[in-house]
Amino acid sequence: MSITVALAEDSLLVREGVRDVLAGARDVEVVASCADMGSLLAAIDRDRPDVVVTDIRMPPDNTDEGIRVAELLRETHPDVGVVVISQYSEPRYALRLLEAGSDRRAYLLKDRIHDRTQLASAIGAVAEGGSMIDPKVVETLVAARARAERSPLAELTTREREVLGEIAQGKSNSAIAESLFLTKRAVEKHINSIFMKLNLADAEDVSKRVKAALVFLAEADRRSV
Repeated sequence: MSITVALAEDSLLVREGVRDVLAGARDVEVVASCADMGSLLAAIDRDRPDVVVTDIRMPPDNTDEGIRVAELLRETHPDVGVVVISQYSEPRYALRLLEAGSDRRAYLLKDRIHDRTQLASAIGAVAEGGSMIDPKVVETLVAARARAERSPLAELTTREREVLGEIAQGKSNSAIAESLFLTKRAVEKHINSIFMKLNLADAEDVSKRVKAALVFLAEADRRSV
């Protein structure tokens, strides 16, 4: 069964480009294509898509409509996944997207969306209840926090930082092991060390840990602005 998608992007060129990319993706069907927040919300009610793929900024205000839609859907359509695409790597957008939980949420930069495999993977992940955060956003958070005075992140080893970046993308321990050429046991040891150093050892699940790590890392970014 195909994953149905409602697409929202105010630029016709980008919107059609994304639609063309998804047209070649296996098991993904675009059921609505919208240029503004109002038409997107109407399409969600009308077509009941499994996933919404939306830009952050679009009419009517061209500010943060995509994030607002994601927040609204937590209340009105909690089973609908949301993939936010943006040209901005600012951590605050990712943090707002994850504020009510990282399940069924993904954040990708626009320079990634020409990659059918990555976009389709994000759609599949949120449709199944998972999450995905663009590595460049993770890098921004990590770099900002690492520069902060007395940052606990400075205590992480290079390998632990790499593992943290993989965790924030929503990868399983097995996937991290494969990506970093480690054993699953080594990954587990790194993860335990990371959360101990970041005071996150008591988090109840990986989803909450990812969110907590991103919030923690963003504190230095907000203070440095």
